[in-house]
Amino acid sequence: MSTPPSAGSTTGPTDEPFAVLMPLWGRDLPDRVERALTSATLAQTRRPDLMILSVDGPLTPGLDALVQRVQDEEFGPALVLRHGTHRGVAAALQDGLQASPHEIIARADADDLCRPERFARQLAAFEGLDLLGGAMREFSDRVEPGTGPLRERPLTHPEIVEYMGVHTPFHHPTVMMRRSVALAVGGYRELLLLEDYWLWERMMLGGARMANLSEVLVDYRVDEDLFARRGGWRRFTSDVRMQKILLLDSVVSPTRCLRNLGLRAVYRSVPGWARRLGYRRFVEAPTRDAVTPAPDPDSGTARP
Repeated sequence: MSTPPSAGSTTGPTDEPFAVLMPLWGRDLPDRVERALTSATLAQTRRPDLMILSVDGPLTPGLDALVQRVQDEEFGPALVLRHGTHRGVAAALQDGLQASPHEIIARADADDLCRPERFARQLAAFEGLDLLGGAMREFSDRVEPGTGPLRERPLTHPEIVEYMGVHTPFHHPTVMMRRSVALAVGGYRELLLLEDYWLWERMMLGGARMANLSEVLVDYRVDEDLFARRGGWRRFTSDVRMQKILLLDSVVSPTRCLRNLGLRAVYRSVPGWARRLGYRRFVEAPTRDAVTPAPDPDSGTARP
């Protein structure tokens, strides 16, 4: 697949206003959300011009109190979007994309931690790009931020295009994107655990220019049961749907599609501990230069 022309602006975006888009739902924990909010706003060397908090359904009293603090602009300029029923992360993120007054959107999750220099580094590298991510390090209640396993992705546009047919080439919580380019291809659409992967694929086909930074931009929370939750038939049906999309869009060949599905079937069916080991060994090992890396069925979009 050839490298498409840039679909983005040619002006330098370092001083361009941008928004952070964070979804929130009733099972998030207030203390984790507060840390995530602070890391994405007050702790940044280049603070966002707007925090968009998209609330997906009813919240606990503790979360409601925190949302009020956001509305009171304790974390800086804010826009809170509320929906009375739980619809899913894709709908919450799409609401935020559509409501943003700014062209540049940075994604952040409600239990991860942005590094203080994240937005400054991304804005400095964003000229001529439409989609820019970076590396992450895992952490948990037992593993301090900055000390956990490293998660990387391909860096250059051609590498990302080649990687797209194997698994998602971006870590969703690290992404900065152009709103107009994302909306032009339909924005976020519902696809369990793979909403972001589908969006990146459509942006690529729409001519988006893409890259990843090698720097760690986000500390990514990995709970003890995260890999246990990533198994099962329902998740595999999402894999099947995504592979069908990639095949119909000529991003993968029939042979590559069948291979991907076979590997994902194994990934979804093994116990959680085996899923964790397989991910560590075959996905997050240093394979950036490999032509056919092992599959990563999950993109990190939704926690539950």
